Amino acid sequence: MRKLNLDKQEAEFLNQTIKHWESEGLVSKETAQQLYDSYETKEFDWRKLAQYSFWIALACGLIAFASLIINDDILNLLKKLSDTPDIAISLISAGIAAWLYYHGQKSKQIYPEKVLSNEATLFVAVLFTASSIAFLGKAFDNGSGRFSMLFLLSVFVYGVLARKFKSQLIWAFALVSLGSWFGTETGYQTAWRDYFLRMNYPLRFVFFGALLTFAGFHLQKIKGLEIFRTITYVIGQLYLFGSLWLLSIFGNFGNLEDWFRIKQTDIFYYAILSAVVSIGFIAFGLRKKDEIAREFGITFLLLNIYTRYFEYFWDRTDKAIFFALLALSFWLIGRKAEKIWNLELFNQKHSNVEKLGEP
Repeated sequence: MRKLNLDKQEAEFLNQTIKHWESEGLVSKETAQQLYDSYETKEFDWRKLAQYSFWIALACGLIAFASLIINDDILNLLKKLSDTPDIAISLISAGIAAWLYYHGQKSKQIYPEKVLSNEATLFVAVLFTASSIAFLGKAFDNGSGRFSMLFLLSVFVYGVLARKFKSQLIWAFALVSLGSWFGTETGYQTAWRDYFLRMNYPLRFVFFGALLTFAGFHLQKIKGLEIFRTITYVIGQLYLFGSLWLLSIFGNFGNLEDWFRIKQTDIFYYAILSAVVSIGFIAFGLRKKDEIAREFGITFLLLNIYTRYFEYFWDRTDKAIFFALLALSFWLIGRKAEKIWNLELFNQKHSNVEKLGEP
């Protein structure tokens, strides 16, 4: 039997649980020993180290690239390359991206356990894909300024690649490109004026986020796209709640000059709308056991409350009292989260014990 590999905190909790069961006579000494032998404690979380290492490597790579550009010799070389046709750069970028996709997919098949390195390869491939599309747009630019079509092209390219490689990362880029297309296209349609159908950008993205959230919730019904249900659901709610939060601050004003003329209390109804949506998601999450909806609702409800404080009461409340209340509220949230985590962990271990006891 393969042993469970638990971290120190999980193992200590399970040790205490089994010891309690044994002392209460719920399990025999032999069964307790079998349970003890069914898991082992992690000595070190190598997965986190690998994850952080790849992040640092990517960051260092970007810094190295920036440092190269600052170098005088590199700048002189770039000046010589400035006459390179945009279509040539696009094709070169596409070739590099294709090779990286091929290499990443091959590595994924041969070394499926190298999840982080395979995703890092795909991430670099996505960057070269974006470069290819950008220079392709420059090559065929007719001066219309409708660069939203490049984002739309990116949506289809990333969508096809994500489905082919079954990559959550590439699908996330497709959704970000979709949001970029929506924002730039609505701006183009109004000649970059402040409003589109009498809506500023935050209000537009409220509807966009709601539609994407709805699509993510039902995505499991579409064959071939069901694996992207969760990531679509999460990004949709990021668009929705982020836009609601901005709307609660700026209201439906298209420029800062108009916004500066009003008081925050004049647009309080947008804050109420944000709070109502958050409470609705919390209720839905609790009823349907939807952790994503519940956590988004709780997080943005708290963000809404604290934002309202800074808008309405910052100049009227003693700062020591405010930060004391802030510390207390987060301590209570932490205590509640700890209880929920321990309860879920207990239920999970109890379920594993029941499975071990089955003939």
